[in-house]
Amino acid sequence: MKKTCLLATLLVAVLLSGCQSKPQDCPSSALDVIMSRTSIRNFTGDPVPQEQLETILKAGMAAPTAMNVQPWRFVVVTDKDKIAEVFGAGPRSGMFTTAGAVIVVCGQTTFMRKPFGQPDGPETEQPNIFWYEDCSAAAENILLAAHALGLGAVWTAGYPAQERIAPIAAALGIPANVVPLCIIPLGVPAENPAPKDKWKPENIHWEQW
Repeated sequence: MKKTCLLATLLVAVLLSGCQSKPQDCPSSALDVIMSRTSIRNFTGDPVPQEQLETILKAGMAAPTAMNVQPWRFVVVTDKDKIAEVFGAGPRSGMFTTAGAVIVVCGQTTFMRKPFGQPDGPETEQPNIFWYEDCSAAAENILLAAHALGLGAVWTAGYPAQERIAPIAAALGIPANVVPLCIIPLGVPAENPAPKDKWKPENIHWEQW
């Protein structure tokens, strides 16, 4: 338990060391990151350093994953012209065109697996029915990591709305067995909304419903 807490503390310290905001504006603990995160839809347009993007993606890949399949795949778009071309249409395009980067969180819907109990058996392609849960966990980690670094981000829905994901998959050359789950614009915040208080004790049922 002590080792787990120490690792969590070190992770937060690493994230905070690259905080883009003033030190007093940066969350100071893992719980503070979770409780103070909010959706940011307006950005300054400043680029996000490659090092910070890699830190955010490492946080995404640290998410839990069923059977350790790790189905997440990420398409990161930083080129302003390409962001405008792929994501610049629609009434809320401003959150994309002012972002420093856009991360498309995708899930590979199949994986190669040997027959159960046959370690020397042939691998066959199997459906991964848990890809969207794993990738949702990865997306949440990305949002939290961005916030810990003093950046802003927002989850915009993709899956299962085909009318949203099909054009993006085509524009980015995403393979047929990989599905865009959500699209996350992120960057230096140009707004500072207060986080919503979502604590509702009436939604909790102790021991049983």
